[in-house]
Amino acid sequence: MWRKASVAALLALAVGYLYYGGPELSEQILQYISLPNIQSPSQNSPNSQKSVEQLISAAWETLITLPTRQWSKVAVGVNACVDVVVSGVGLLQALAVDPGVGLDHEVLHSKEDLREAFIHYMERGAAAERFFSNKEVFQRIARAAAEYPGAKLYVGGNAALIGQKLATYPDLMVLLCGPVGPKLHEMLDEQIVVPPESLQETDEYHLILEYKAGEQWGSVQAPQANRFIFSHDVSNGAMSSLETFVASLDDFQPELVVLSGLHMMEGQGRQLWEERLKEAVSAISDIRRDVPIHLELASMTDKDYMNSIMQEQVMPIVSSIGLNEQELLFLSQAGEGPHSDMATWKGIPDMGRVSDILLWILEQHGRSDPSSEADLTRIHFHTLAYHILATVDGYWGNQAAAVMAGARVASSQSCGLQSVDVSKVELKAPLDFHSSHAEPREKLSLNPAEPVTVWQRGNVTFHMTPVLVCKQPLRTVGLGDAISAEGLIYSELKTQQPI
Repeated sequence: MWRKASVAALLALAVGYLYYGGPELSEQILQYISLPNIQSPSQNSPNSQKSVEQLISAAWETLITLPTRQWSKVAVGVNACVDVVVSGVGLLQALAVDPGVGLDHEVLHSKEDLREAFIHYMERGAAAERFFSNKEVFQRIARAAAEYPGAKLYVGGNAALIGQKLATYPDLMVLLCGPVGPKLHEMLDEQIVVPPESLQETDEYHLILEYKAGEQWGSVQAPQANRFIFSHDVSNGAMSSLETFVASLDDFQPELVVLSGLHMMEGQGRQLWEERLKEAVSAISDIRRDVPIHLELASMTDKDYMNSIMQEQVMPIVSSIGLNEQELLFLSQAGEGPHSDMATWKGIPDMGRVSDILLWILEQHGRSDPSSEADLTRIHFHTLAYHILATVDGYWGNQAAAVMAGARVASSQSCGLQSVDVSKVELKAPLDFHSSHAEPREKLSLNPAEPVTVWQRGNVTFHMTPVLVCKQPLRTVGLGDAISAEGLIYSELKTQQPI
């Protein structure tokens, strides 16, 4: 009661002061009047009581909308396999391998190479994929993995995983080409069409060694959950299904083509990949120019191979690419682009640096310049804490919804859920950041109630949204593929511009 009386007295005093003394209240009176806890309507609003995670999740549900024109047919190829997912530390201990010092290997030849490469990436919390050259040793490890307690079999391979995600949309017809064995065929969604030419008698198996955030092995502790993938996969390694894939497009008539598996050829040796890459480019070039092609990249270590993909061969003839932070930095290192002097990212990748590299790719290898003959106009970048979609103006629509849709699926799928549970996730992205690492640059901020920050650099538009990171992730394999698939589902190609 006394509070109301004091407020009334102060208001009367203020009015009197205004009437007799002048048009402006003293600062002391204004400050004192604001002290009593009389809530305004905005303070009583639901948002005032919500956590940042609740605000972002609720905004996603409101703002993520499908585009006006949606894809009805998507063709996906060409890597497919069965993933054997197992505890990395547990499997290596079962193989009687002791922890030691980490060391990266472009190709694995032995259990010791596997141990060193696994430790190298585990201590960084980074994903990686390698080819295992020794067939007999790989088969022994694969048998041990399949028999390890808790080992699980899943659909694997970027193309098959993207196809599985796309097939969750009932109005979308999906064609999948790749080496599909009996076990994989059994696990695929019944909505997915597999050409008879893609079926084979045996499955290709990939071993996925997962580790949890904070998990320790010897002196190494993982800073975040991730996985190390390796295989002795000759069919996918030679992209043997590519010609079948392209030949199938004439009958299927897709509106969008998604291509993956190029990284698998790296482990085959330079002579093979040089020749096979030329054949691959020739085959891809046969796809109709009015059909956009999305290329999903994956972990690579050979700079010459990456340069061949980037500069001379594949990247100029695709419309869109999807990649993570390791792949982005390696791409810049291979092409001596921005921040290529960095050995690795430290913590959450700086958004200004990421923005610099994305712009460089679109300017040097895309159609940022209208006179360029390159087709690349879109890059979907994803890292643990946030995603960015960078697009050349005039080619793609609904990109705010697309980048949010990708982040939403990352937040839910990593927790093993169909939708986001805000009690199981946390925001790790910074609320304030810059559009570039160098001047001139724009200071930007994230509004959790409208969680897409947009900025412009020349004729390239950037859309950034945070990820609500799962506190206890159950499965990290295939997240990048699900993110890219979801981003493509919500993207719309503008018809007035030719690809």
